[in-house]
Amino acid sequence: MTTRDRRRDESGQVTILVVGFAIALLMGMAVVVDASAAYLQRQGLDTVADGAAIAGADGGTDTAEVYDEGLGEVRLDQAAARAQAAVAAYLQQTGARQRFPGLVHTVRVSGDTVEVDVRAPVDLPFEVPGAPYRPTVAATGSAVITVDRGD
Repeated sequence: MTTRDRRRDESGQVTILVVGFAIALLMGMAVVVDASAAYLQRQGLDTVADGAAIAGADGGTDTAEVYDEGLGEVRLDQAAARAQAAVAAYLQQTGARQRFPGLVHTVRVSGDTVEVDVRAPVDLPFEVPGAPYRPTVAATGSAVITVDRGD
């Protein structure tokens, strides 16, 4: 077999390698872009969850009890129904449901703490084979209202 025959047999091999590397590079880029989109949405949901928890803690405080009975403790107990209403109002006022379509929230009140969980589906720029079609991102925020007695 001559050198010329050997070159003919191996022609096109580099093209297959280049195409394979290009496909791998494009898939890697798609994963990075999708992961960045999910991360940015989670950051936005963190902000929403924190703001909703603060609004819930502020709105859930029974101010009539404070005025009538005074402050017996350093932290104020939260009223669950008022905290949930304050969180819902906060989400409505800030337009969170428009920014994050499909947003679902839960509110837990435990004594003096209000905890808000939010989750929303992510629209990924690229569809990666094997990935969930519509993954969701979640965030949690919590808040406590404390009283400064000025002692």
